[in-house]
Amino acid sequence: MLALRRLPNPRLTGLGSGLFAAAVMLVLGGLDALLLDGSPIVYGLLFLPVSALTALWVRPADLVTAPIAVPIAFAVGLVPIAGGAGGFGSRLMAVVTALAVHAGWLYGGTLVAGVIATVRKVRLMARRRAAQAAAQAAAQRAARRGAPDPVE
Repeated sequence: MLALRRLPNPRLTGLGSGLFAAAVMLVLGGLDALLLDGSPIVYGLLFLPVSALTALWVRPADLVTAPIAVPIAFAVGLVPIAGGAGGFGSRLMAVVTALAVHAGWLYGGTLVAGVIATVRKVRLMARRRAAQAAAQAAAQRAARRGAPDPVE
């Protein structure tokens, strides 16, 4: 547990988490194309932890953006490994084809981000509910004693 506390714990905005995921996937896609000749399995396996980190590092107010940002990042990272003969149209068709062929990785990473964001949101709502219940209980105890309300 102590090792987990030493890990970085940034809180990115919705835009920041999307930029983080897109930049990391673009770099990983470039490295994959350079070192492994564009291996889609390696790219997909690398996409899963990036999806998890994006969902873990987005701030609580922007949790809904994590499952939206990671599929965009997947598409951005496909550009270096998708291939294409030369021009923009060829490159675009190669990315669209790669998205269709490797949709399983895309769905898997989006599911990872969605589950993590949902669990974080449920825990946040439970903490807020518990804090409100504690404040209400304190106010009721103070009212029974005839003391002024500590909330006011």
